[in-house]
Amino acid sequence: MSLSLNQFLVLYMWFPLAALLMFIFLIARFFEKFSGVQTYFRAFFVPVVLFGIGAVRYAGTEQIGGDPLGDVMMGIAGLTLLFLCTRLYWVMIVQR
Repeated sequence: MSLSLNQFLVLYMWFPLAALLMFIFLIARFFEKFSGVQTYFRAFFVPVVLFGIGAVRYAGTEQIGGDPLGDVMMGIAGLTLLFLCTRLYWVMIVQR
């Protein structure tokens, strides 16, 4: 089994994305711990898992897009991340 450049790049790009999302997770956890306001920081694991599933699906098809399950996973992950980040921004900045 050989690994094409496309497969390598798709799987490799998931790791910096996961690291960035874990950094946001830590910010949300820190804010919840010290402010007492619920930030739903544990929900940041959902986009990490969904982006991971989408990346594995894309790597398996050896093309960008075109895999319905991978597209849906990436879309749901993006919408979930948008909601969580907007909520975190709202709690940290707007409500203060």
